Amino acid sequence: MAKEQKKYFPFLKIFIFIILIISLIIAYGFFIEPKLINVKEYKITLKSWPNNFNGFKIIHISDLHYGRVFDEKSLEKLVSSINEQEPDIVVLTGDLIDKDTNMTTSMADKISRLLNKIEATSGKYAVNGNNDLKFDEWTNIITGGGFKDLNNTYDTIYKDGYDYIFIAGISTIKDKVATSDKLKTAIDYLNSFESGGPIYKILLLHEPDTIDDLSVNPFDLLLAGHSHAGQVRLPFIGAVILPEGAQKYYDSHYKIENSDLYVSNGLGVSNYNFRLFNTPSYSVYRLVQND
Repeated sequence: MAKEQKKYFPFLKIFIFIILIISLIIAYGFFIEPKLINVKEYKITLKSWPNNFNGFKIIHISDLHYGRVFDEKSLEKLVSSINEQEPDIVVLTGDLIDKDTNMTTSMADKISRLLNKIEATSGKYAVNGNNDLKFDEWTNIITGGGFKDLNNTYDTIYKDGYDYIFIAGISTIKDKVATSDKLKTAIDYLNSFESGGPIYKILLLHEPDTIDDLSVNPFDLLLAGHSHAGQVRLPFIGAVILPEGAQKYYDSHYKIENSDLYVSNGLGVSNYNFRLFNTPSYSVYRLVQND
């Protein structure tokens, strides 16, 4: 009997070790990784890029899902991190608030007040996400936070000269409005130029798969969110669960004809309070001259 116990003891130790490792990984995914913030930096090299826009810095935040794991302290930490980057513009591509959040007037004011502390020399822009549709307070939070509501409209960005960047946005697909209708004003503006016009064109959207709904794509840079990059990513497998609207485009970068599509993996969590091998992050893009 003693010999049999000795025989199985190593297997018992291995089994306990495996259970311990799995438990630590699960604990990490629930309690540590969702609270982290990573910064992803990208250099976008452009031909004939004017000196006044050289080094133009865009910060892209998305999918905070405020009220689930992402809270007031998380937002304070994010604001501080963004301001250290000294961005030219900051863009938010939806799901600022989680659908299950019990929104109150004081919470809305708090979010707005913290967003207003984000500093950007040339503007702050936002479009909504599917979770945001639940909240009538979204517009007031965004505008009170110093962001321009870019849903289905556009703006122009100048910097020390006559050259300018064009930036447009479209609302979430969950509002059931046709993408062509959402972009009509922006496309009409771009089509009004026989020559000249903006030197660079940016589109903000929440669900990246919406790109395939564009009959015409005049944009140089497309910024989206929604996918969370799967929220859980496993070695050799990648994204585990992908939401509707991010089934095709969910990784960090895609080249679509002449456009660069960047998809944020988000700062919060959705549906379940768990992230694994997929640290919350925001992105920094630098527009630089081709040397």
